[in-house]
Amino acid sequence: MAKAKKSIYFCQNCGHEESKWLGQCPMCKEWNTFVEEKTGAVKSGTGTVKTGRAAKAVTLQSVSADEDERVLTEIGELDRVLGGGIVPGSLVLVGGDPGIGKSTLLLQVCRKLSDSNRKILYISGEESQKQIKMRANRMGKFSDTLFLLCETNLDLIRGVIEEQKPDMAVIDSIQTMYDDAVASAPGSVSQVRESTNIFMQLAKGLGITIFLVGHVTKEGTVAGPRVLEHMVDTVLYFEGDRHASYRILRSVKNRFGSTNEIGVFEMRDKGLVEVENPSEFMLNGRPECASGSVVACSIEGTRPMLLEIQALVCRSNFGMPRRTAAGLDYNRVNLLMAVLEKRLGLPLSSYDAYVNIAGGIRMNEPATDLGVVMSIVSSYKNRPVAGDTIVFGEVGLSGEVRAVTMPEQRVTEAKKLGFKTCIMPAVSVKTVGKTEGMEIIGVKTVNQAMQLM
Repeated sequence: MAKAKKSIYFCQNCGHEESKWLGQCPMCKEWNTFVEEKTGAVKSGTGTVKTGRAAKAVTLQSVSADEDERVLTEIGELDRVLGGGIVPGSLVLVGGDPGIGKSTLLLQVCRKLSDSNRKILYISGEESQKQIKMRANRMGKFSDTLFLLCETNLDLIRGVIEEQKPDMAVIDSIQTMYDDAVASAPGSVSQVRESTNIFMQLAKGLGITIFLVGHVTKEGTVAGPRVLEHMVDTVLYFEGDRHASYRILRSVKNRFGSTNEIGVFEMRDKGLVEVENPSEFMLNGRPECASGSVVACSIEGTRPMLLEIQALVCRSNFGMPRRTAAGLDYNRVNLLMAVLEKRLGLPLSSYDAYVNIAGGIRMNEPATDLGVVMSIVSSYKNRPVAGDTIVFGEVGLSGEVRAVTMPEQRVTEAKKLGFKTCIMPAVSVKTVGKTEGMEIIGVKTVNQAMQLM
């Protein structure tokens, strides 16, 4: 007699298995993440990729790993985030909100690589060939080395990849793929994990670069178990409001490069366009002689970015003042307001405070602390900060202004955009030295910075 299929409960966050449903996962401590899935017999031979060669161990010294082996996509912002280009045989996961531009970006990558006579295979489980063609027509002309496949069955997809042997393949999306050997619906924890495992073996065994498009949850993380992110080589997140024009590509995991770099794009009618100077882009439309507006500088990887921090402080009409932070850490803003109230004696406990980074971008670097503090005081006293002034520095609980990393790059970027004055930590002034055309003012405490207003 055939045995009845048994139910296994998986945690959607970390992939932990249990024989019964639990309210809280014992591994990741998340609540209500267990889902039921039926387990069945797995077909023999599935999940393996025939590469036509026997396993052989080699010495570490005999392995060649030159940087020249990277493939440039000719999209500078993407190459920056990837660490200098695509590594052959790597598995890259791209996540983001619906409509943010994941498929558009990867189709543009396919176009660039196919123009250089590289064989590209675009596999879609969500769109038909006509739909992809309509989107491609807006971008321009494509070469004949780009092939389309609209399929969700992993056995058929694996056969096509082994037969075509492309230089790069795009899977859009991983949640739509299914394996007949797994007795669960497409998009479930087991299907996503098994599908990623098969694509990982294809990438490593055949030396094919594979891009996986992943859906995200309400919290903004890739849907499926967290083990999915551990299996791939690189995890990229596409951020930004889909109703706004700009997009930010951020790396949260990269085995072949830094995870601090970001790429900035602008969505236009013909696709995504690189923003080579994000500072100038973020400062467009900045008001003149307006109180509560301060330009600060933040570092993302090796790139300095100038941001406009806006604050609005007004008297509260209720017993409990309201605090709002957009683009900044809410708790960090409350901490800085407490420092102002204690060290400067400002009665902010009876005022509402609204702090925002113009443009919708989000930054958490401590170097923006001094900019937040000066914008709050500027709005409270209704005294505007000079428009050609830039500030940066970390603020401690004692009211001291502490040093930040890479001050020279911040000053250089500000000078390029026409700023004349820089207020920065006094301990970093010697590092920067004299800069022609830029007045450097070092401050040790928040009180000294406020006296400059």
